[in-house]
Amino acid sequence: MQSLAIILGSAFKNSIPQKLGLQPIEVDTKWGKQIIYGGSTDNRRKIFALNRHGSPHHLLPHQINYRAQAAALKAVNCGALVINSSVGVLTEELPLYKPLLLTDQLMPENRLPDGSTCSMFQEPTEEQGHLVLNEGLFSNALSKQLYERHSNTIHQSDEVVFVYAGGPRSKTPAENKMWGQLGGDVNSMTLAPEVILANELEIPVAGLVVGHKYSIPSIENPPEEDIRESLVKARAATKDILIDFLQHGETVSFGNHIYKY
Repeated sequence: MQSLAIILGSAFKNSIPQKLGLQPIEVDTKWGKQIIYGGSTDNRRKIFALNRHGSPHHLLPHQINYRAQAAALKAVNCGALVINSSVGVLTEELPLYKPLLLTDQLMPENRLPDGSTCSMFQEPTEEQGHLVLNEGLFSNALSKQLYERHSNTIHQSDEVVFVYAGGPRSKTPAENKMWGQLGGDVNSMTLAPEVILANELEIPVAGLVVGHKYSIPSIENPPEEDIRESLVKARAATKDILIDFLQHGETVSFGNHIYKY
């Protein structure tokens, strides 16, 4: 039986692993050791949570070992992955503090923060190939599963395009304006590499994000709210969905394929 997994960002720290009684497991990968929190459901399905910034939170976005994290998820036989992030919102058509399901991604330079190509295939191997996007980076079946279980909570939108705007600094008004003009709806400093690498490992992915601020000058943010307060609200918006997925979710078929010569 394949496992279920989630990737958590800055808003969560270690709250979900603690609530579900998940225990830290050290997974040894080709790219280094990775801590992942694991347990099982009543029906004996294995479930896992990965804190992208470490536990305790200590990794800036450019310090994350994305390949080790992806390899660890593959090692625990992940059959469905929900990736969470708190994001900046680039359009007034999307609300703050309302869960959003991603439909597409903008990552013009397919590179990790260290400048290397965002790929698990660094050296020639029998497993390497081209990631062919038959349905896109985000699994239709997995996104549908989440929406159908939480349609009263998740904001309905035909399109939510995620923009990868690498950190560790925030973006200038001109940069955020550019991303909006290119078709982006939300952005953050992480998530995109995780989506690419999981797909290369044939793990179906859904992106569940929540806007915790507007990232364009023409839209005013709530007054006197600091980033810590906004992340607390972001956590509250998606926590129950993520817990429900681990407890009751189902794996889905991978909708893309790796083309090998």
